[in-house]
Amino acid sequence: MKQISQNYKSGAIRLEQVTHPAIKSGGVMVQTLFSVISAGTEGMKVREGKMNYLQKAKARPDQVKKVIQSVQQQGLKATYEKVMNKLDSLTPLGYSLSGRVIEVGRGAEEFSVGQLVACAGGGYANHAEVNYIPKNLVVPVPNNISIEHAAFATIGAIAMQGYRQAKMQLGETACVIGLGLIGQILVQILNAAGIKVMGVDISEERCRLAQDCGAVFTGTNENSALIQHIKQMTQGAGVDCIFITAGGKSNQPVEMAVAMARDRARVVDVGITRLDLSWKDYYEKELEVVFSRSYGPGRYDPNYEERGIDYPIGYVRWTERRNMQAFLDLLSSRKIDLTPIVSAIFPFDEAEKVYLDMAAGTLEGLGVLFQYPDKPIETQSRLIIKTDTLTPKTTDEVRLGVIGAGNYASSMLLPHLGAIKNVQLIEVATATSLSAKNAARKFSFARLSSDYQALLQAEDIDTVLIATRHKAHSSMTAEALIAGKAVFVEKPLAIDFEGLDLVQKAITKTGNNRLQVGFNRRFSPAVTTMKKLLGPNKSPMVMTYRVHAGPMESGSWYLDPEQGSRFIGEAGHFLDVFAYLTESRPVSVTSKSLRPEKPTLDDLENLSVVVQYADGSIGNLLYLTQGGIKVPKEFLEVYTSGRTLQMHNFEYLMIFEGNSAKKIKLGGLDKGQKAEIQAFVKALQAGAPMPFTVQELFDTTMLTLCAWEATSSGQVIQI
Repeated sequence: MKQISQNYKSGAIRLEQVTHPAIKSGGVMVQTLFSVISAGTEGMKVREGKMNYLQKAKARPDQVKKVIQSVQQQGLKATYEKVMNKLDSLTPLGYSLSGRVIEVGRGAEEFSVGQLVACAGGGYANHAEVNYIPKNLVVPVPNNISIEHAAFATIGAIAMQGYRQAKMQLGETACVIGLGLIGQILVQILNAAGIKVMGVDISEERCRLAQDCGAVFTGTNENSALIQHIKQMTQGAGVDCIFITAGGKSNQPVEMAVAMARDRARVVDVGITRLDLSWKDYYEKELEVVFSRSYGPGRYDPNYEERGIDYPIGYVRWTERRNMQAFLDLLSSRKIDLTPIVSAIFPFDEAEKVYLDMAAGTLEGLGVLFQYPDKPIETQSRLIIKTDTLTPKTTDEVRLGVIGAGNYASSMLLPHLGAIKNVQLIEVATATSLSAKNAARKFSFARLSSDYQALLQAEDIDTVLIATRHKAHSSMTAEALIAGKAVFVEKPLAIDFEGLDLVQKAITKTGNNRLQVGFNRRFSPAVTTMKKLLGPNKSPMVMTYRVHAGPMESGSWYLDPEQGSRFIGEAGHFLDVFAYLTESRPVSVTSKSLRPEKPTLDDLENLSVVVQYADGSIGNLLYLTQGGIKVPKEFLEVYTSGRTLQMHNFEYLMIFEGNSAKKIKLGGLDKGQKAEIQAFVKALQAGAPMPFTVQELFDTTMLTLCAWEATSSGQVIQI
């Protein structure tokens, strides 16, 4: 199938040939018939893509702040690699479409194959021939609505949410500043609600269109008598509510808003605009400024959008899905007419040219659509990119299939694999279309796919790298081992005891123990040097590993309880270092977390974990989220036999012995990813034992799970 993509680094817009996305539970697969081109949101992305790095940084100061924090904790090299990988990636465009359901996932049986629907969501309702859409972002299309008009349901929901934020009453007056696509639709919604609506725009043509659609008065912002006219139409009082749907860097909209507002009026910001409020003017009128967030309640909430958990209507009357349905109902009852707004419809095959015109500023019109062929479509789950890389297997050759290709895998694992001689990158499988295409483009995979199970059965693949979200690790690992593949799985091996048992049974059943988990810290120069410095001394150690993970971002998938927790995802790194240094097995573990009156997940992940080892050693893991952001992420200290060794965030070591102190500088912040990949491949090529024993992998995973369990039980757990 075809999908439009943008490379944010170069700004290039391409119509890509990709596989269809994977179907998941809780959603539907939709064949797109029409999708809306957003001159505002997408136009901004296209313009930013053409900027140089400095201009991009100025345009996204929020992202620059994150980069600075990452440098402070992760180091310059690792941060640079991640940022460049993120920039040089294919990203989807589009967020509002209409189409036909062609497959229904488990849990979304309210929809049926062949049903016409409208869909929403950045990253879901893409400009693509086929999209997977979670059910809370899908609404049925009434029979008496044209399917091209139904494609505007997401845009309509944005306007609808702006109207709801105003809390207006029948007979009141409103002014819409900015008569673009959302502004024009908002004018019609207000008119349908019995509101006397006026409008302002820089374009006389858009002003005329708004009057044709129900505005009682419109004017351009250059009209010196504009405010006076508006005051006259409100008997000198001013308007009850001002909607700002304009974008840009001018502060004129908020200055106009205060001038036309009545005493104690409301100002609703719907667009992305400058808001330098005059304290004196807004104070004297006691104006209320309200923001309208996208389509409505549910937006940016993974529980609602991705996992399909709806808000009870008795508590949240209007969610984003209900706003979409309400907009379609207005279309169905003919209270809104999009015919004057739809200005152009382009075949999807012309998408690249349309975006070039957008970048050049020559794309005219408000309601611009892509139209897709309305014919049966073959949903490919596997696509051959090129076959000349597929050569017969040699004795020491590793033929690799990769499942999951997010930012970590693409920046920290695949570059190292691609650089090793006799490693063939055969196939990459991801749930989203562009993610696989992006990995295939960067690392020259021979095939891309959305069907990981077909990858596992492929005869030309003998080794699998699993780098998906954590929930799938144990089941995919078990499937891969049963399929006879060697497996490298990113940590954690499992997020619960049932998952660990699943992997153990697969190994017992097949005898296939060619398994490695991505515990990379033991391969870092810092930790390997510490091990050498400790030498053959086997006296018990006291080890303290302080990890400042920092607070989690809102919306992070780590917050999804189905994915375990961030501690379960990360702790194996540090507990594995304890096992590596002591060469001993854990005996017991206890754990304590912060317990304020109403603990958040961040509180619960401020942990102090104490592990007792069979040789008498003690490991103290402090996993922290609430410290200062400039604190380096990792610090390890080991006490044994009159010596103290310190590792300072992989940058240098300190050795204290007697009255002496010595500093060993390390060559950059290397956490061992390259060395772990090389060790894995070397073992496979030589037919040698894996870098970890299965017992070590299971010990560390079991210890991680027990430590998390001990956090809630407060008990000492025997391993």
